[in-house]
Amino acid sequence: MDPIIRIDHVSFSYGEASARALDDVTLSVRPGDFLGIIGPSGAGKTTLASAMSGAIPHHYTGPLFGSVLVDGKDTCAVTLTGISQVVGSVLQDIDTQMVASVVEDEMLFGLENFGVPHSQIEERVIDALETVGIADLRERDIATLSGGQKQKVAIAAILALRPRVLVLDEPTAALDPASSRMVFETLRSINRELGVTVVIIEQKVALLSEYASRIAVMQGGRIALEGTPSEVFSHSAELRSIGVDSPRVTRISNSLAARGLIEAGEPCLNVREASLLIQNLCKASSPAPRAAAT
Repeated sequence: MDPIIRIDHVSFSYGEASARALDDVTLSVRPGDFLGIIGPSGAGKTTLASAMSGAIPHHYTGPLFGSVLVDGKDTCAVTLTGISQVVGSVLQDIDTQMVASVVEDEMLFGLENFGVPHSQIEERVIDALETVGIADLRERDIATLSGGQKQKVAIAAILALRPRVLVLDEPTAALDPASSRMVFETLRSINRELGVTVVIIEQKVALLSEYASRIAVMQGGRIALEGTPSEVFSHSAELRSIGVDSPRVTRISNSLAARGLIEAGEPCLNVREASLLIQNLCKASSPAPRAAAT
């Protein structure tokens, strides 16, 4: 199956800047992927998202080398509106993305600006709000919503346009753990039930290890590592040198493997796996019970 987004040896610098924000990046996003992108501050994560969404080169300008293909079309040869019909974006600062004061008006803004036929608008609004579980918020003032609810409104507004790809830039940065998981559960549902490809820049690696199907690690504008969560987080020492954390449970299993206490292999990615590993290790190291004296 052809990638829905193909980034081929892309390098980019903002304006007259001499430093490259992206440096010879090659990456493919397949239909149905749930791709997490991690890396230290300044690694180029947001710039990569801008290239995927068409903001580069249509909004941010500068020397651009290589090619970005969205649904087989070069982003330099397609309008930003055309790209937006395939790729929908949710920004890190959600308040700057909101253009209306009421949830329903926020939903209508994009649909009307994209010229969606009036006969389809009501159905799309209802479907999108129900998909993310906020149908009851339709008449609410956005200012009265929690951070997690605002994120769901932003996602619903993009979903109503029916993109094939969602690109999100640290959507849980300002959210508590419960709200963060709520957003990830929503994205998993959209990914699995609607078949929407999800690309998410995120620093909460424990959530990514649980929800993402692939992880790409950025360093200095390049892709340093890429693979499944198990493949990527097995390199905890390398990730630490890059400036990226690993899930705590992964650090536990990697540490035990480094000490030779368990065989090296796929690391633990959740608490259940780590608990089972430690229980089995304790059983294996316990002395056999003595035979009863006769």
